[in-house]
Parts: sequence; C-alpha cells; structure tokens
Amino acid sequence: MELLFVVLGGAILGLAARYSLPRRHTYGSALVPAIGAGVAAVVWVGLTWLGWPWDGAWIWVVSLVAAGLASVASVLFIGPRREHGDAELFERLARPGAGAGKA
Repeated sequence: MELLFVVLGGAILGLAARYSLPRRHTYGSALVPAIGAGVAAVVWVGLTWLGWPWDGAWIWVVSLVAAGLASVASVLFIGPRREHGDAELFERLARPGAGAGKA
C-alpha cells in the first residue's frame, strides 16, 4: 500500500514540475509525471531492499525528493533538446534541395 502512495506522490511531483516549468509544449502531458512515478517506485523498492523501514520518515523523504529532482531534471533536459531538434528539422524540411548534393 505504501508503494502505491509513494508512486502517487511521485506522479504529483511530476505534474507540479510539468506545469511550473517552461517548455511544456515540447513533450507529452504524461511524460514527466510518469518519470516522477517511476523514479519514486524504483527508489522506494531499492531502499526497502536495503533494509530501510517502510514506516520511517527517511524512506519517504528520499523517495519523493529523488522523484522531484528527476522530474525537474527531465523537464530541463527534454524541453531544450526538443526545441533544438524541432528547429533543425524545420530548417531541413524548409529547404528540401539544399542537402541533396552533399555526400
């Protein structure tokens, strides 16, 4: 049951990151919440395997902080890369004959 709650918390932190940081138009609406939920689940399970008690406060703090940081990092990484890639693709498609003679 606690795993469900920590995954939900990671998804909520992912939603917060998606809607509070710029460039949200460059990726899908479920991507960042899914990253937050996945990171929270993996960290939680890893810490329980290491013997951290599931009813302790630190496992919650570490799992949710890792999910929040991963969500923010993914937004800051994906957004600029997508904008750059989209701009390159637009330039390539806007001039279809420019790259035909290159080998």
